[in-house]
Amino acid sequence: MDPLVSTDWLAAERGAPDLRILDATAFLPGSGRDARAEFAAAHIPGAVFFDHEAVSDPDSPLPHAWPPAHLFASRMRALGIGDHDRIVIYDNSPIHTSARAWYMLRSFGARRVALLDGGLQKWTAEGRPLESGAPSPRPGHFTPQPAAGAVASKARLLSLLGSDTVIADARAAERFRGEAAEPRPGLAAGHIPGARSLPQGAFFHADNTHKQGAGLRALFDEAGIDLARPLVATCGSGVTACVILFGAHLLGKSDLSLYDGSWSEWGADPATPKAQGPAA
Repeated sequence: MDPLVSTDWLAAERGAPDLRILDATAFLPGSGRDARAEFAAAHIPGAVFFDHEAVSDPDSPLPHAWPPAHLFASRMRALGIGDHDRIVIYDNSPIHTSARAWYMLRSFGARRVALLDGGLQKWTAEGRPLESGAPSPRPGHFTPQPAAGAVASKARLLSLLGSDTVIADARAAERFRGEAAEPRPGLAAGHIPGARSLPQGAFFHADNTHKQGAGLRALFDEAGIDLARPLVATCGSGVTACVILFGAHLLGKSDLSLYDGSWSEWGADPATPKAQGPAA
C-alpha cells in the first residue's frame, strides 16, 4: 500500500476485512471546533475516531505528549487496530493532524499505514457517502515495536544546535519569525536558532491534496533544507511537524525525528536559546 492513497482507492477498498479507517481530526486551541462532535455528526463509513488527547502521556505537562508504548498499544487495540491491518488515516483539520497519527503508528511498528489524499474535504466534495454516530469496534491485537530515535527530547535538540542535522519548523512563518502571538499562553516568540521555516500549509494544493514529486521537493529546496542531512521536525506542539516528516517520507527519506515538545516546551523554558526574524 502506498503511503498516500486516493479517494477512489479508498472507495474501492472500503469494507475489506483487513482495512481500518481512522479519523484523526484535531484543532488548535481556541478554534471553537470540537473534533469528536464533528466526527459523530459525519465521517467516512467504517471510520473510528483517533483522539489525540486520549493517545497521549497523561503524566506529561506538555500538550498531547508522546505516549509510552503500552498506552499507545492499548488505545490502538480499543480502536480495533491489529498488527497486520492496512490503516488509512484522514482528517478534516486546517492543520492536517492525520500526519501525527501516521507518524505515531509508524513509530510504534505499524508498516501498512497511509494517509487519504485530500482528507474528508475531498471525500465530501466528491459527494461520497458519510455516516454519523460513534462506532464500537471489536478490539484488535496491536503489538508495539517502538522505533529508536523517532522522538527527540529537548536535551537532544540542544545537543544538535550547530550540527549537521537540519531542524525544520512547521509553524506559520509569522510565528516562526516571532511576529505573531502563540496560541498557547506563556510562550516566548521566535524559533530555535538555526531552524528552517517550512509551514505545513505549503504542502497542500487548493483542493487539499498533497504536493508530490518535483513540487514537493521544491518546498524543501526553497526552505534551504538539504534532505541528504538528518532531519528533525518541530512546530507548536509536535502535531504539524509530522506534515514535514510525511512529506520527507514521500521523497524517500528515512532518517527522521520529531521534537515532540516543540515550541510548547522550548518557548516556555527561559534557559533555551531563541531567535527571531527569518531563518539565518
